[in-house]
Amino acid sequence: MSAEQSTRTLYRKLLQAWNDKDAAAMAALLAPDGSMVGFNGSGFKGQAAALEQLKLILEAVTTATYVASVREVRELGSDTTLLLAAAGLVPRGKFNINPALNALQCLVATRVGADWRVAHFQTTPTAFHETPEQSDALSKELRGALQKGGLNAIGGT
Repeated sequence: MSAEQSTRTLYRKLLQAWNDKDAAAMAALLAPDGSMVGFNGSGFKGQAAALEQLKLILEAVTTATYVASVREVRELGSDTTLLLAAAGLVPRGKFNINPALNALQCLVATRVGADWRVAHFQTTPTAFHETPEQSDALSKELRGALQKGGLNAIGGT
């Protein structure tokens, strides 16, 4: 499997673990020194810290389901890739994204032995101050990804 395909698969697994509320599966995808910055700005480093924080979040909050549209995957070196994506959240029991929860995501993946792991993952909310047309365009893009199958659409674009 190519570095690009491996990175897309890693990203899909990461979001699927969130959707499944599986903190252990999410934490296991991190490199030993991998880091994450969440939607609310909280951050942590390492698998143990990730597991602890993700368990707290996933147990305490009614989480929404991710849908995503990968915009770019590029190799930064022989063992490192960068994935940029737009992500939306569909609240539980709903069938459409909540535009107030739209975000841009950045995943840096690194090869650890034969496997690809998350070196860094960051979710940045999209406020689009003074530019509602950008917010509308992002929501349209994410609704298109949702219609194509949500996480199954990650392999495309």
